[in-house]
Amino acid sequence: MKTMTLAGKRLQTGVELIPDADWWRGGVIYQVYPRSFQDTSGDGVGDLIGIAERIGYITSLGVDAIWISPFFTSPMKDFGYDVSDYNNVDPMFGTLGDFDYLVKVAHEHGIRIIIDLVLSHSSDQHPWFIESRGDRDNPKADWYVWAEPKPDGTPPNNWLSIFGGSAWQWDGKREQYFMHNFLTSQPDLNLHNEEVQTALLDVVRFWLDRGVDGFRLDTINFYFHDEQLRDNPPLAKQLRNDSIAPAVNPYNHQFHVYDKNRPENLEFLKRFRAVLDEYPGTTAVGEVGDAQIGLQIVADYTSGGDKMHMCYAFEFLAKEKITVARVRNVMTNFMTAAPEGWACWAFSNHDVVRHATRWGADVNDLEHYLRLLAGLIMSLRGSICLYQGEELGLTEADLAFEDLKDPYGIQFWPDFKGRDGCRTPMVWSQHEQSAGFTNGQPWLPVPPEHRHLAVDAQENVQASMLNHYRRMLAFRRAHRPLVKGSLEFCESGDQVLSMIRRDGSEAIFCAFNLSEEMQVIDRPPGIVESLDGHGFSGFLRPDTIEIAPYDAFFAKLG
Repeated sequence: MKTMTLAGKRLQTGVELIPDADWWRGGVIYQVYPRSFQDTSGDGVGDLIGIAERIGYITSLGVDAIWISPFFTSPMKDFGYDVSDYNNVDPMFGTLGDFDYLVKVAHEHGIRIIIDLVLSHSSDQHPWFIESRGDRDNPKADWYVWAEPKPDGTPPNNWLSIFGGSAWQWDGKREQYFMHNFLTSQPDLNLHNEEVQTALLDVVRFWLDRGVDGFRLDTINFYFHDEQLRDNPPLAKQLRNDSIAPAVNPYNHQFHVYDKNRPENLEFLKRFRAVLDEYPGTTAVGEVGDAQIGLQIVADYTSGGDKMHMCYAFEFLAKEKITVARVRNVMTNFMTAAPEGWACWAFSNHDVVRHATRWGADVNDLEHYLRLLAGLIMSLRGSICLYQGEELGLTEADLAFEDLKDPYGIQFWPDFKGRDGCRTPMVWSQHEQSAGFTNGQPWLPVPPEHRHLAVDAQENVQASMLNHYRRMLAFRRAHRPLVKGSLEFCESGDQVLSMIRRDGSEAIFCAFNLSEEMQVIDRPPGIVESLDGHGFSGFLRPDTIEIAPYDAFFAKLG
């Protein structure tokens, strides 16, 4: 597919998706971690052509878009989140031509492409940083966050890195510290410099011109820092939360009001959105990584129609198990904080323990519990991200220390084992070498306990987890209130979560039994017509509704 640009608008000579500026609102996005999805080269690392070869499978799920984790040129110290060339593909993943082919194939199947942009920091091997650290007077000297030491030579303030230790690294050539919120090899860009902003927006245009349909913006609330470099205040122990950094990390001991979450970000997000609006039908979802004020940031970043379309929230990526009270509190707090906003919910991703293990470790009937959670997330108000393998019921892999690749896990082992356990290869074929992921040696081992959950083992089993996801996605798509409607909670006790999703004159009643015992709830008033096609078996009685353990009920209200 050839793509030309005219005044910021793409003219595609191949298949063009039907323009829909609102497709993202309630859309379902399938997250692909490219290293672990499908390898076609035999080097044990997944690639872009592998994603293209599996488009048929992704299409069969019934999702709207693919979010591809970073594939840009990188030394891979943080597996692509340390970018050394924003406008190219790392050779391990393929070429720009491969990317263009992937976009073409995806669009032919009606699937949109969202890519993961890392704008808060780059690799220390990026030409920008190499020039910046050369001396204090070069044209890019101020493109990164540099600061003088204190008189005693120590870092300029108390800011900490998410990956452990100080957020400041000494550079002997400039005799200054540079800031890094993550690894020392990931220096933070200085977005207070408008030249930096313009350069990053040029990157945005580059990929929009290649046909991408949107962006997932990594660590969006880390873009700006306090120019006065004020110390972060301490955070009371009872307020600490390990949803962003593991409990063993002292990062949780601070209230991060100066090293991130800065109000200056709002104006940059408006500049970003203005570029996006030149390309009809594109969207952006911002990852908000904050344990204390995340919902307020979501409200700020998605208000007014001139910043983010939606924000990727962390509330359901935490260890805290799903309960009726938990879901109600999160959703109510979000709708209160961000009445104009739109969230993108996920239960799992490439950075957290898979929810099958995180919440299901002590569950007696894990399969039905995971089916219930699939129905629940697809019924919440917001868009959805499904992480590869979630639809198969994959659990967190327990890897040996010698198999670890994640620097985060190596740093904090054994108290925190890192993120490799959720990044193991996708299992396609139960009996093939490396479960069909590669013909070579996989970069992470294939867990033996995943093999029986492989796609080919579930494909033709009507009652499989995979086909349950397909049914539930089709059911959601067939009922507009579940996609774009409002949400009102109903009272059904502390074991059953019930709600009404409403769009215009159409209303859908949903009830989820989160307990291991049969539950009986009151029937909603008025006309109640049971719906099928979703794979659940809740039963409507004259005055009540009976819902088996880890089961659900859906009805149309008249």
